[in-house]
Amino acid sequence: MKNSFLLLLLITTGLAGCASNLSGESYSRSEARTVEQVEYGVIEQLRPVEIEGTKTPIGGGAGAIAGGLAGSSIGGDTTGKVMAVIGAVAGGLLGAAIEEGVTRTKGVEITVKMESGRTIAIVQALSPNERFDVGERVRVIHSGENTRVAR
Repeated sequence: MKNSFLLLLLITTGLAGCASNLSGESYSRSEARTVEQVEYGVIEQLRPVEIEGTKTPIGGGAGAIAGGLAGSSIGGDTTGKVMAVIGAVAGGLLGAAIEEGVTRTKGVEITVKMESGRTIAIVQALSPNERFDVGERVRVIHSGENTRVAR
């Protein structure tokens, strides 16, 4: 049982490295070498937010496997089968919760008054290399469905 829990913990912790970086400094491979539209504006408001973590089948699946293995090692033949099912369900729920918690991140909602006169708000992950201030002139970069704020 201890090995199953360690396996679950290792897999779901590894998911943190798989999570997308949602800061304004990070670009996906598909965004590289593409034309992006740039507009300018001034930051009117900054509000701290929390960006929820990923919810893929990986965390729940890994948890179900680990929980099922742990549960099956309890009791005899019939009891082991019942405990395997209970362990798989509980492990799946726990694995999904761990995945979401590990990949959750702090973010900022940036409200920008554009030069065109419209006001927009963009949420992006906090980055230690990129700090914004109210009143600062910034670039708003649009690329397909992605928009980011940058200096």
